[in-house]
Amino acid sequence: MTQHSNSKIVVITALDLELDAKKLPTRIKLVYSGVGKINATIATMRAVTRYAPDLIINFGTAGGLRPEIGGLLGISRVVQRDILAEPLSPRGRVPFCERPHEYFSKKGQFSCGSGDSFVTSHDPWLHEQNIDVVDMELFAIASVAHEHKLPWLAYKYVTDQANHESGKEWSDKVNHGEDLFLEELERLV
Repeated sequence: MTQHSNSKIVVITALDLELDAKKLPTRIKLVYSGVGKINATIATMRAVTRYAPDLIINFGTAGGLRPEIGGLLGISRVVQRDILAEPLSPRGRVPFCERPHEYFSKKGQFSCGSGDSFVTSHDPWLHEQNIDVVDMELFAIASVAHEHKLPWLAYKYVTDQANHESGKEWSDKVNHGEDLFLEELERLV
């Protein structure tokens, strides 16, 4: 029996292009959030209220920042990459905010930078922060999980290398991580 076999689990994914609801076990709830941190926040809040989960899992696509990493990655840390409130606070931190500026999962080994932009060029700050992949939802999902004292896990499938070709590569590979995630989910539950 696995660690989460009796847990009430909600999977949050931005788009049905990334994960087909019909392929999930029926006891696992799937919520499509839409793209971006605001949509992800609203969807996660609704999921917590409606399903009262014991665990939130985020699955989605991401842009890779290092060519040596790819495939399905377990995410252990997430930060906001697009909060720019200097000089009131350093990049990545909301000024006058008591909540954490980064969140940690209990599983995974990679780090993710979330923001409301599709990354298509090099950003030195991301490398200085040891960010491996970029997405547009995970920070919001982890933030809501933290607020509700819920554990979270995240799996990101690298579709592109966050460069000028990212839009086309993402479109071509948006559903390539689905089977890998479903295999990982089966091991979890």
